[in-house]
Amino acid sequence: MRRGRRYDGILLDPPKFGRGPEGEVWRLEEHLAPLLADCRRLLDADSRFLVLTVYAVRMSALAIGELLRQVTADLGGRVECGEMAVREEARGLLLPTAIFARWSRS
Repeated sequence: MRRGRRYDGILLDPPKFGRGPEGEVWRLEEHLAPLLADCRRLLDADSRFLVLTVYAVRMSALAIGELLRQVTADLGGRVECGEMAVREEARGLLLPTAIFARWSRS
């Protein structure tokens, strides 16, 4: 944001937990909304997408999708959300791995 640049798209895969250079604590559940608001400021009328993936959280795909929908409401486009999974070969079971939310313009 300090550079004044805008982006065509953003791929966002934040950690669940982290520490800053001076020991500050970052938790996804507490800091995701401000992070998405910052990302929104990097998008403009020509931007095409923002894709968010999150792992091992106590939030639902619906909650994350709604958060992204609120942040991008003024941009138009649409938000999709759901679960990511891998298929276990032997029995064909789907094993959940992450949650995703995606804003895009047609």
